[in-house]
Amino acid sequence: MGNKEKYLLEVKGLKKSFDVSEGWLKRKKQYLRAVDGVDLYVKEGETLGIVGESGCGKSTTGNLIMHLLEPTEGEIIFDGINLSTLSPEELRKKRADIQMIFQDPFSSLNPRMRVFDIIAEPLLTHNVAKGKKLEEKVYELMDVVGLDRSYSRRYPHEFSGGQRQRIGIARAIALKPKLVVCDEPVSALDVSIQSQILNLLAKLQKEFNLTFIFIAHGLPAVKHISDRIAVMYLGQVVELATKEQLFRMPMHPYTEGLLSAVPIPDPTLRDKKQLVVLEGDMPSPANPPSGCRFHTRCPYADVKCKEEVPQLIEKDDGHQVACHYPLVEGQGIVVNS
Repeated sequence: MGNKEKYLLEVKGLKKSFDVSEGWLKRKKQYLRAVDGVDLYVKEGETLGIVGESGCGKSTTGNLIMHLLEPTEGEIIFDGINLSTLSPEELRKKRADIQMIFQDPFSSLNPRMRVFDIIAEPLLTHNVAKGKKLEEKVYELMDVVGLDRSYSRRYPHEFSGGQRQRIGIARAIALKPKLVVCDEPVSALDVSIQSQILNLLAKLQKEFNLTFIFIAHGLPAVKHISDRIAVMYLGQVVELATKEQLFRMPMHPYTEGLLSAVPIPDPTLRDKKQLVVLEGDMPSPANPPSGCRFHTRCPYADVKCKEEVPQLIEKDDGHQVACHYPLVEGQGIVVNS
């Protein structure tokens, strides 16, 4: 975890398993280990990006931090308090400080509610405002996220995807939370709109002193907004570094493969980039490989990788990697940072 400074969020040994037992009487017990021993910390005011392929456990991690799912094991310590020790009423009150922006801006909004009521809902639920004060706050939030006040009486289906996500963002920041979990907030949007939403989030972070966990499967979006990036594979964090460290010199072969897949717009740099293709599909979390979970797809794997589980160890100035043979300068791909 580094030094002893206070963190806004600490995640320790976080695990989440789902019972996927087969058979009529479920006699063949089987568990899907969606999150399997995740350790993370987030400082106040920073953005931690979490990236990985679909099925790696990144969204489940976000739901666990929000306590939308109950952890199988581990601790989630937010603002010095272990969330698992709170009563349902105490957790409800604490949720005012932890909000979420969802991936699909349409399904996350109640189609029967007008925009005004959607944004006002958290303010009413937590008794923050009512009457004229409530109206003022809702309109202020609409101004902040770039929505015309005349839209307040419309329904979600009357808006574009980008506008709907702005509604979701306004709802998420209504209570001035300390932490916002962004679960792939731009993946369902057109590319031209993605940059607008990312710029809006960056603007709001400065204006409201927000702390973000930004979950995505695309590295360009994560790079644009994050301070540090955690790379997840099959329920585990395999690399954790600042974005500068990660894009300059990835240490894990999986990160190398993800970066290799990022298109480079400058044609003069394309020839310098060594393409590293990730072979095969991600194994099932219900039956993960022995040893290093990435060894079935890793071009550098040997017998040790198949037998021994690598630990997440700090290698250089906070740069952590879980690999028996981490990549070094001069090995692997050349990244345009």
